[in-house]
Amino acid sequence: MEPQENSLEDTPLQINGERLWQRLMTMATHGATPRGGCNRQALTDVDRRGRDLFVDWCREAGYDTRVDAIGNIFARRAGMEALPPVLTGSHLDTQPTGGKFDGVYGVLAGLEVLNTLDEQGIATRHPLEVAVWTNEEGCRFPSAMLGSAVWGGSMALADALALEDREGHSVGDELVRIGYAGQEEASARPLKAAFELHIEQGPVLEAEQLDIGIVTGVQHMSRHLVTFSGEATHAGPTPMSMRRDPVRALSALLPELYKLVEEHGVDTRVTVGFLDARPGAGNTVPHTVELTVDVRHPLAAVYSDLRAAVTDLAAGAATGAGVTAEVACLWEAPGVSFDESCVASVRTATQRLGLRARGIVSGAGHDACNLAGVAPTGMIFIPCEGGVSHNEAEAITPAQATAGANVLLHAMLEQAERP
Repeated sequence: MEPQENSLEDTPLQINGERLWQRLMTMATHGATPRGGCNRQALTDVDRRGRDLFVDWCREAGYDTRVDAIGNIFARRAGMEALPPVLTGSHLDTQPTGGKFDGVYGVLAGLEVLNTLDEQGIATRHPLEVAVWTNEEGCRFPSAMLGSAVWGGSMALADALALEDREGHSVGDELVRIGYAGQEEASARPLKAAFELHIEQGPVLEAEQLDIGIVTGVQHMSRHLVTFSGEATHAGPTPMSMRRDPVRALSALLPELYKLVEEHGVDTRVTVGFLDARPGAGNTVPHTVELTVDVRHPLAAVYSDLRAAVTDLAAGAATGAGVTAEVACLWEAPGVSFDESCVASVRTATQRLGLRARGIVSGAGHDACNLAGVAPTGMIFIPCEGGVSHNEAEAITPAQATAGANVLLHAMLEQAERP
């Protein structure tokens, strides 16, 4: 923990916390769920309405607003000189049972930074931009952090546009349908710096009673589709010993996956997030079982061992059940160390604001991971209640939202070289 002090004679610039909170609550009405969360999946009609609302706010403030070929949105506040911008942003799409703050907080806090500087008449040498990245969640289309991956060059635009949801709708077709297939090239351009402000999505900051996480990096992670293929037979006449039952392979695999966690230590993360047995009839042995296995670890060598183990364990489980196994990597995000200058700007901002802070490694992937390969990048975390996220119960306080946005404001100002 890094204790900070603040001089009462030099009160730092502050954002309008009430306006930020009101905008968060207004955005949450688009895709609102009965239990208080949000279902605003990428490129749906409710995602379009959320995007439209953000664009309206930006244009009302006079910011140049553009959309690129993968649907990323950029709103620019002009600088005093023709220099690379300092960028911030996150995403507006949510999980099917998501909360009000994951992603959207970083977008609207960025907009609030620009509005605050306008109201205070503060010019910056470098332009400032707020970005909305397309399909960060990866729950509707099977590639998380999609828009930033295309922009950062780790995924081809054509491949991204061809991705389909489970109903066969492609990213390209849905962008056209909702009116966000932009004309600007979806590729990286020079940035002075990039920041992403986000809820922690974990319990550490709250448990340690801290205000801010100074994010130094992100752990290695990937998601794999495991497919067990057997034979569909009648549940009654077919003896257990004569079945080629993919569910039996599943039952053998799951305990072995959880043993990996015990063997590789407390930093290991293994998650089965999706299960599907087909044909899905109560009196039929399934012919196919599919599941996703998400693997994460901060150390590259351990992460590599975990990835290999998933394939080996699936093969062993399949052999024991008399079925076949296929393992395909759906998505991978290598670990990231953030730029020292950006990390220092966040740390300096927390000190200036008198906030309690510590360095932290992100356990979740973020669009900042894709930006870090092409621009100096940093991240800021605020606590969330109970560490709960990807859940309708996700919660932060107005004071926490304001504190994080103030850190973002001062970190961006330092990078943008306020005269």
